[in-house]
Amino acid sequence: MQSFRTEFENKIVAQDIIDLNKKIRLFKEGKIADEKFRSLRLARGVYGQRQEGVQMIRIKLPFGKVTSEQLNRIAKVSDEYSNGHLHITTRQDIQIHFVSLDRTPELWAELEKDEVTLREACGNTVRNITASDTAGIDPDELFDVTPYANAMFRYLLRNPVCQEMGRKFKIAFSSSDKDTALTYLHDLGFIPRIKLINGKEVRGFKVLLGGGLGSQPKHADLVYEFLETDQIIPFAEAVLRIFDRQGERTRRMKARMKFLIKDIGLDTFLQSVEVEKTALPFRSFPIEINEDSAKFEIKSKAPQIQLEDIKSFEAWKKTNILPQKQAGLVAIGVRVILGNLDTNQAHALAELIKNYAENELRFTLRQNFLIRHVHEDDVPFFYLELKKIGLALSGYESTLDITACPGTDTCNLGIASSTGVAKELGKLLTEEYPQYLNNKNLLIKISGCMNACGQHNMAHIGFQGMSIRQGGQVAPALQILLGGGTLGNGEGRFSDKVIKVPSKRGPQALRLLLDDYESAANKGENYLDYYDRQGKNYFYELLKSLADTTLMTPEEFIDWGHDEAYVQAIGVGECAGVVIDLISTLLLESEEKIDLAKSAFDARHFSDSIYHSYNASINTAKALLLSENVETNSQANIISLFDEHFIKTGKIQLSGSFADTIYQINKNEPSESFAQQYLAKAVSLLKTVQLYREKTQAHETAS
Repeated sequence: MQSFRTEFENKIVAQDIIDLNKKIRLFKEGKIADEKFRSLRLARGVYGQRQEGVQMIRIKLPFGKVTSEQLNRIAKVSDEYSNGHLHITTRQDIQIHFVSLDRTPELWAELEKDEVTLREACGNTVRNITASDTAGIDPDELFDVTPYANAMFRYLLRNPVCQEMGRKFKIAFSSSDKDTALTYLHDLGFIPRIKLINGKEVRGFKVLLGGGLGSQPKHADLVYEFLETDQIIPFAEAVLRIFDRQGERTRRMKARMKFLIKDIGLDTFLQSVEVEKTALPFRSFPIEINEDSAKFEIKSKAPQIQLEDIKSFEAWKKTNILPQKQAGLVAIGVRVILGNLDTNQAHALAELIKNYAENELRFTLRQNFLIRHVHEDDVPFFYLELKKIGLALSGYESTLDITACPGTDTCNLGIASSTGVAKELGKLLTEEYPQYLNNKNLLIKISGCMNACGQHNMAHIGFQGMSIRQGGQVAPALQILLGGGTLGNGEGRFSDKVIKVPSKRGPQALRLLLDDYESAANKGENYLDYYDRQGKNYFYELLKSLADTTLMTPEEFIDWGHDEAYVQAIGVGECAGVVIDLISTLLLESEEKIDLAKSAFDARHFSDSIYHSYNASINTAKALLLSENVETNSQANIISLFDEHFIKTGKIQLSGSFADTIYQINKNEPSESFAQQYLAKAVSLLKTVQLYREKTQAHETAS
């Protein structure tokens, strides 16, 4: 049986870091095209910044969990290789900015000393697997989803099925029907279920498929009301195989799985998934659960202290303390403004959770973190310790706790400043609307562009960075979106685009919206019900005066946080953009994948070997099509076009069609004999194509 992949097999990790160092050198020597190098480094968490010559490093922390040792290691790396700052993302990752490309292999090696990885944190891969930060402590949960999220992460890490897909792929696990992990907007979402089968309680998941945000948000489809836990990994792998093979690879904006499902239909997609199960290494993948993990023994009790400012403590306690299902313990929510954390704060936190909690915290989807397993009696001590490092802010995950992506601060795709306007809106709320400190039912989210890293289009009130023209000048603007939100049990709603206003009018827009809600909503009426009752046009009329650009002031042509006139400068996006491959690079990659197939075969990882052979054959076929200027847009398209242009014309001789050969991958079980045969055919195809290329080039030279 194929072994269970793990990130922490030292030999594999070390080779990965060596390979990155080698590729950086080849890139600087001009031996690897920029487009191809971008794909390679993104899959290793190295992302180009808006600022030339430096990189953003994204650290992959499955379900947001970090120990004190890991947090200290991450902070130490930021101190050594960057500027002493950390950024918490809306996918429970940590980002470090302004890192030299040359030092990224060394940085990665340092992180791995405490089992922290960069692998597949960016690029066309399975991104960080997220989960409810309360998983394992949630009083409403049927069972802890953490082990299942962890098993999925470990199984898919470095899995050849999901290394170079057409686009990124996102997976989430919610702890309960509250759906705090937002499963409905993910490619794959899981919500726990228990079913009585033959008188026995059996664990499983409600499964949602094909959701996403971006410029065209789509609600995920329900595919299972109950799927037993041993089936979630086989199902996910089959889904990824179909997405990899049939997904769009040329038109970046149409390359997410939601578009593939729309194009071929959900039923057809699921039929393909069923067919693919023949090729899977596991028909069932039981996930081991340590039931003792729910038992906590705090190693030491915090010192007893006397509070001087009881009023401030009680206000903080009201908004920042969460009950746990474990008696006598609570979780402390820590609000981090815009997810920005200094390393001195991180080091102090690491010591705090090591000495007085259960040595872990979890980052949240709202760019905050949760300290878990704290004795109720120790809460005053934690409050004072957090206050010392500037992290005792009230209003954890309330209306005042605005979510925003980095926007134009560092991102190539940023159109207008999201962090700048977020700070202004936060200031407005604090000074004029303090009553929203306790409101957790009206959320504000901001993104610097349409890609929705700040999740603006599922917020009650959302803002999207844009630009606007007036009198020959360009000014920063905000698209205002209203009426989105999470409804629970895998259901959600996306907000409506209401109106676009100059960015400097964002605070006034929020003031109008809140004043209107305060004065016109019925008693106890939540914001979504109020929005539905009034209707989109009502809010358009409410805000219409702010959209008038005929009398814009000079200040409105300057973005938040800047001193000079706004210039719209959008770089090359690296959020998993399509890679433009060169012929020689593709053939070189085919050779590398054949080597990987051979190594996997020798290790008796037959399924991995087969998939590496498949990728080698696809790359080989694509290279030859590219050499004759034949455009392709998916792997399935490559297969059919190769037959049309080279097999049917007799230019390339195979024993049968290319489709018959390549599609053996989903008609055979991953046995030793099939893996050996499939590898041999990949080797033969590469040799045949290389020989054809040599003859063609020789003929062209002679002519």
